[in-house]
Amino acid sequence: MPVLKNTILYGGILAVVIAVVGSVIGYLVDGSVGLVSALVGAAMAFVFLGVTAASILLGNKIAHSDFLSPLFFITVLGGWLLKFAVFLVLLFLLKDQPWVNNVVLLLTVIVGVIGSLVVDMVVIARSRQPYVDVALPGDRPSTEGGTERSTP
Repeated sequence: MPVLKNTILYGGILAVVIAVVGSVIGYLVDGSVGLVSALVGAAMAFVFLGVTAASILLGNKIAHSDFLSPLFFITVLGGWLLKFAVFLVLLFLLKDQPWVNNVVLLLTVIVGVIGSLVVDMVVIARSRQPYVDVALPGDRPSTEGGTERSTP
């Protein structure tokens, strides 16, 4: 799916930008502790973005490309619940660590989540995916179940 490929590609670029900018700001705020906190936050944001894409791909495979199948929704919802559980576990594990600045970590994760939502929105808006498969005049039946355009 090129849409998910683009989402992961642009999400990776976003994570690198957030890691660089967050590391600089984190270093200025709290030295090496802030730098490490920003890197951990950027990594968490990218991993959560990857879990979303992976759950959609897995749901697509399980539901045999039927996006209205309950199996697809169960798989994607399971991915979201997994992300939430992992986030809570990481939050409780990292909150009292001496090498983590909680504010820098939290702000980096928030910027990563908002940025990944923007990436998803932009990629989907520019994907040019058809909403319906309609046979147009001059189309001939395809062997794959859809229609092919006849070229003059």
